[in-house]
Amino acid sequence: MPQATRDDVLKALDGVIDPHSGRSVVHEDLVQGLVLKDGHVGFALEVDHARGREAEPLRKACEDAVHALPGVLSVTAVLTAHSETRAPQPHGHRAHQHASPPQAGIPGVDAIIAVASGKGGVGKSTVAVNLALGLKALGLKVGLLDADIYGPSVPRLLAITEKPEAEGNKLAPIVRYGIKAMSIGFLVNEDTPMIWRGPMVQNALTQMMNDVAWAPLDVLVIDMPPGTGDAQLTIAQRVPLKGAVIVSTPQDIALIDARKGLAMFRKTQVPVFGIIENMSTFVCPHCGHESHIFGHGGARETAKALNAPFLGEIPLVPAIRETSDAGTPIVATAPESAEAKAFLLIAEQVAAKIATSQRAAPKIVIE
Repeated sequence: MPQATRDDVLKALDGVIDPHSGRSVVHEDLVQGLVLKDGHVGFALEVDHARGREAEPLRKACEDAVHALPGVLSVTAVLTAHSETRAPQPHGHRAHQHASPPQAGIPGVDAIIAVASGKGGVGKSTVAVNLALGLKALGLKVGLLDADIYGPSVPRLLAITEKPEAEGNKLAPIVRYGIKAMSIGFLVNEDTPMIWRGPMVQNALTQMMNDVAWAPLDVLVIDMPPGTGDAQLTIAQRVPLKGAVIVSTPQDIALIDARKGLAMFRKTQVPVFGIIENMSTFVCPHCGHESHIFGHGGARETAKALNAPFLGEIPLVPAIRETSDAGTPIVATAPESAEAKAFLLIAEQVAAKIATSQRAAPKIVIE
């Protein structure tokens, strides 16, 4: 069966009339970020903030119109409602914003944790995948959500190339090594850039949490995007996180950003389970000699200075890089190795903290 083209999708959407204006959603330029891959279609519907969730029937009509096209296997449409720009505050003014309470959670998911970093390039996604597998090895039912819309890594780290299928009115996560996974990278080509605005990203994240058949899970691990921007705040404020794990390398520049990530979670009243030092020590695969290429012990010292737990060190060894690139994570494929045991020791600590953690009501102070 021939697959639908971009023009086919736009033509179908041109037949959907926005009741607010009486014109098509294409004519009104409401359709943004359209992507197609192997019969899977994704786009955002951008409406005025005042309409809010009242535009949900319009989103559903757009989704149904595209789904009716020959060759279309799935449609993911997210609703974006822009808020009006606030007037700038005078210099030095401190605004106190009390965030709305977090959502009640994801039905059937007992705990949600975030794996975060203040900057990219520290191996956060590799840690998130192996931590999820470590929790699974402890007997827990585990899910993994790749929340990095602009640079999803989970498809490569788990060697997932197939597309998620519909399960009722939700998407079914893809199961690999016994864990359920979902990523925007399952729906688009690896080389396709996601040129989406902030609100579109926030709505995509919300749908991947709420419109995926996660249940039943003991814990959902969220691989957060790097940094402390809108996407991170969306998750920290809207999701009842049990806690967060911060990943850093021993380098001073990485530790500076790790402190920012830790501060963000503390401001949103998310318990910080601790800091992990990734790429801690290089171990020569030939002679076993240890070298501290990026320094050593910086994350432990930072954790102590910030009164945060230190969860452990992950060595810089070729085996972790090789298994990650191959989509065969070391905890799943070589669980008896020293490298896998380092992840498993951290997973044991995280599991214990999940069992005892209590999430406070979120409150954020914006400087």
